[in-house]
Amino acid sequence: MPNPVVTSLETWRCQRHEALFDKARMGRSPMNWDVVVVRLNTDAGITGHATAIGARSSMVTQAFLHETIAPVVLGRRVSEREAIWHELWTIDRHITFFPNYLPGPVDVALWDIAAQAAGLPLYQFIGECRTSLPVYASSLFMPETRQYIDEMNQYRSRGFPAYKVHPPGPWQKDMEIHRALREAAGEDYTLMSDPVGEYSLEEAIRVGRDLEKLNYHWFEEPFRDFELSKYAKLCAALDIPIAATETTRGGPWGVAQAIAFNAADIVRADVSWKPGVTGTLKIAHLAEAHGLRCEVHCTTMGFMDVANLHVSCAIRNCEFFELLVPEEPFRFPMKDPYPITDGVAHAPTKPGIGVELDWDLIDRTCVEHKISKVS
Repeated sequence: MPNPVVTSLETWRCQRHEALFDKARMGRSPMNWDVVVVRLNTDAGITGHATAIGARSSMVTQAFLHETIAPVVLGRRVSEREAIWHELWTIDRHITFFPNYLPGPVDVALWDIAAQAAGLPLYQFIGECRTSLPVYASSLFMPETRQYIDEMNQYRSRGFPAYKVHPPGPWQKDMEIHRALREAAGEDYTLMSDPVGEYSLEEAIRVGRDLEKLNYHWFEEPFRDFELSKYAKLCAALDIPIAATETTRGGPWGVAQAIAFNAADIVRADVSWKPGVTGTLKIAHLAEAHGLRCEVHCTTMGFMDVANLHVSCAIRNCEFFELLVPEEPFRFPMKDPYPITDGVAHAPTKPGIGVELDWDLIDRTCVEHKISKVS
């Protein structure tokens, strides 16, 4: 098996002119869902790919990749993934911190190359636990209760075994939506709630107790992830599992604090924000050692979500694959459809991440292409 050396890092900064989140979450800052496509080239002719979020400023994302991350990766063997990961964490401490969606993409591209070099799909290269997971449809924020019910019914009819609602707030409105969804779904259909909230502790307890009566599967992020004291009190007050740590800084170290403070019943991680395959595996194994699930959350980018799927198939303590819906806007820049059949996500079988990117679409939306090479 070759051990390729990285010879260059290329990026395509793609402007999409799509605002996919509601105004309450966007604020007055523009939030078009731009994406930076990343390619690592090697001396073995194997290329690895990933994508990085550019939703607030794709220029910042691209600049970090070339000015700060490329010098760490260029000229390194792909087998040095662990050393590269730790070096980037050291750099993170001694600048004004990376955005939380960097440097995960470069780690994903390194794993993509390594798995291709081994001739294995990524989940088998990591260490196979299974080949598929059930999928839950994960809503956007919508103003009307009827919209959630219609969407849930649409994905349920396609065989999806679960639906997660992102209710728009305030908490009283969220409770109305929760009740309406349970009434429409029946007693046994799996439902979750993720308000991405700014609840007070009292409000979260009230909503959580109502979710318990409604038999919801979990209650996610009712307040910011750094509010460990509130989370610990909430976990102690409720029986419904509390899912947290989606945006916690500090990768596995940040998640470890939530676990130590009994501030989460389910932890969250993904290959974009935690960062990379390396970081997500560390968090999943940490959670497993404490008897907790690590539910891998979507990256909002199809190619990276398939990388999530590979990781989820290489661990035991993840129950579902999350699919943000409607799925088409989030599939960019993946050429293939999501590998989902009848509500089950199947890991691709080609070497590496194993899906193609739509280079015609990338070229049409690209406003800046950059390349950094070994000097």
